[in-house]
Amino acid sequence: MTPEPIDLLISARWIIPIIPEGQVYENCCVAIRDGDILALLPLIEAERRYCAREHVSLPNHILMPGLVNAHGHAAMTLLRGYADDYPLKTWLEEHIWPIEMHWASDSFVQDGTELAVAEMIRSGTSCFSDMYFFPESAARVASHAGIRSQIAFPVFDFPSPWGRGPDEYIHKGLQLRDDYKGRDLTRIAFGPHAPYTLSDEPLRKIATYAQELDTCVQIHLHETAGEVSDSLRQYGLRPIQRLKALEFFSPLTQCVHMTALEESDLETIASFNAHVVHCPESNLKMASGFCPLAQLQERGINVALGTDGAASNNDLDMFGELRTAAIVAKAVSGDPGATDAHTALKMATINGARALGWGDRIGSIEAGKAADLVAIEVGTIETEPLYNPASQLVYTNSGSRVSHLWVNGRALMLERQLQTINEQEVMIKARQWQRKFTGKS
Repeated sequence: MTPEPIDLLISARWIIPIIPEGQVYENCCVAIRDGDILALLPLIEAERRYCAREHVSLPNHILMPGLVNAHGHAAMTLLRGYADDYPLKTWLEEHIWPIEMHWASDSFVQDGTELAVAEMIRSGTSCFSDMYFFPESAARVASHAGIRSQIAFPVFDFPSPWGRGPDEYIHKGLQLRDDYKGRDLTRIAFGPHAPYTLSDEPLRKIATYAQELDTCVQIHLHETAGEVSDSLRQYGLRPIQRLKALEFFSPLTQCVHMTALEESDLETIASFNAHVVHCPESNLKMASGFCPLAQLQERGINVALGTDGAASNNDLDMFGELRTAAIVAKAVSGDPGATDAHTALKMATINGARALGWGDRIGSIEAGKAADLVAIEVGTIETEPLYNPASQLVYTNSGSRVSHLWVNGRALMLERQLQTINEQEVMIKARQWQRKFTGKS
């Protein structure tokens, strides 16, 4: 039989496909053509069936689907460490919002997003969701870098550097959606900031548009216990109850943070098949509270992971995030078996893909899906001895050992070298912004 021509063959010591769940394959490879996965099969069989234009051999690596960072504010990477160790309300109102009103611009978002995308690629993220001002700049950077993205345009009741009010935000966001309609790597979503920054009318309008246009919606929700108590005082309803009354929830809804939850809140999210995006490190750093991960999972609610912005984390390393998620879930539930290694990996891959509406294209290594893949080197002092590859990915410092990353079969990083972003230029621009913020020449 004549070997079938393909673009790329990636062989690895171990492959964790995510689907089927809990599986680890040894000495296998992934065959790729036109950006899609053709097959996952043993290397000997692949060499007989295919003639690859390029073969990448990874003998000391684990290959798995690229990670999905389901919530963040990429441009805020320029504010990494700018205002640490404050409670959320003080952090936002006295530090972050004032500097954003002064400095946020197209160039700020472009340079900050490029810095964030470089960091995400270097730590294994192949798809990210962003919510920030000037979303057209973020979309442009992501598209140029070749990374997959959901760009959620922000909506507030009040003016910001990007608009004067909810009607203008929605109008500009819908235009951006039209501009990117049909693009393979970039999708535009609604990004109503939070129940405490939006009144009922724009929330209803967004819910209606989302259903009519089949477009995802991402919202900060139940970020703190204070948000819940404020809502009870103002509306007589918990935030989730208020949104339910506005017919806001659907399978298109992505609820970010989700602390201070009661049984009725869990029932509401489950009944609408809405998704939860858990940001454990940001929640911990801001002392915002605990997302009851085990309870959400028990009810079959899809839980994805996000880093939040680097201004409140302070990194965009999804391997660090899934490790924290797993460990905190054990402590909060009192069960060391809660959120095991394979479950944590699912949260950062297929669960994130499903939350962003991309479950049919990414999040697992299956024939017909896009070749969004990441390789992690494990033949190091820090990873020996290796008994369980999945455990090693979750409980050791894996983000710093990411060596390769592909999106749609295109290499965005090879042997730790970025292929679509100039690393030195990104660092120079980041330092220039630091000098502007601090007034130092």
